[in-house]
Amino acid sequence: MSCLCLALAACTGPPMPPAPATDSGTPGTAPGTAVGRPAIEIQERLDLQLDTPWSAVFLPDGTAVISERDTALIKAVRNGKATALGRIPGVVPGGEGGLLGLALSPDFGADHYLYAYLTAQDDNRVVRLTLGGTGDGQPALGRPETVFSGIPKAGTHNGGRIRFGPDGFLYVGTGDAQRREQPQDPNALGGKILRLTPGGAPAPGNPFGNAVYSLGHRNVQGLAWDESGRLWASEFGPDVDDELNLILPGANYGWPEVTGAPHRAGFQDARLVWPSTRDSSPSGLEIREHTAYLGALRGERLWAVPLNGTEAGSPVAYFTGQYGRIRDVILAPDGRLWLLTNGENPDFALILRPLP
Repeated sequence: MSCLCLALAACTGPPMPPAPATDSGTPGTAPGTAVGRPAIEIQERLDLQLDTPWSAVFLPDGTAVISERDTALIKAVRNGKATALGRIPGVVPGGEGGLLGLALSPDFGADHYLYAYLTAQDDNRVVRLTLGGTGDGQPALGRPETVFSGIPKAGTHNGGRIRFGPDGFLYVGTGDAQRREQPQDPNALGGKILRLTPGGAPAPGNPFGNAVYSLGHRNVQGLAWDESGRLWASEFGPDVDDELNLILPGANYGWPEVTGAPHRAGFQDARLVWPSTRDSSPSGLEIREHTAYLGALRGERLWAVPLNGTEAGSPVAYFTGQYGRIRDVILAPDGRLWLLTNGENPDFALILRPLP
């Protein structure tokens, strides 16, 4: 498959007032039609020849490092060209599994660690490997070391998003792997957000004394922090109730007992709900200033959601049906947002840049 990279620019207006968490009907899809919303335009388009890209991180020098789900390749993008760095051994692709999320060590300048979430023969797991220079300007991959294993795998609902938080710990979004008994079990790894030390141990202060940070998830796909250090996550619903959640330690997000925002005692309501998955299936998530950007798979669009403290306002859609399934949204060092798409021929990687 080929893959294109589009550079986009956005001019921001004054912030919009927030909508209630339950005010989440499908908005209009034309960019810039809502007063005060960002107006996004394409700056640049690059043909990168990627195959099912799933996640990306940026090195300090601005090089993009991208995972390919089905090929298990790690590729670097620099100066408009993609170069294969190597294939991660032990990846067993199939269905929604394969080489999934990437995260860069917060101490990358010293340890050069790249973390990856992958589907292995018996489970989903997190590995890390060194990413060092070769002397010719290209980084080279070391051999992977398993950091955390035992996450359930299946043809679907494998989770896969990983990210280091402001506290220096690694957060891992898992799926229920079609094992519906796991999300409500605080001792199981399926249907959770995990919080780990860089070495893979349960992080100090976790609410259940193990690796689990939050529970009751169906299939976590995006993780991002706002300017106040609050963690947000995107999550697939079944046929209804895709979610944007504000994550609290020890909170139960309901699956499979409830979805969306039913106001049921003991469960945490989603801050934003898309009633139908045909409009969203939210995957990668990034937060820039006071806006959350979510890639939509089935919805084939980019959602921009204004955030006001702990509340989410009404979402606005961009590029509906124009570029296929948007898998990930990543903030680059130059302030632009890269959007990876997959599942179409050709694939795309998009870039959005809100101006201050």
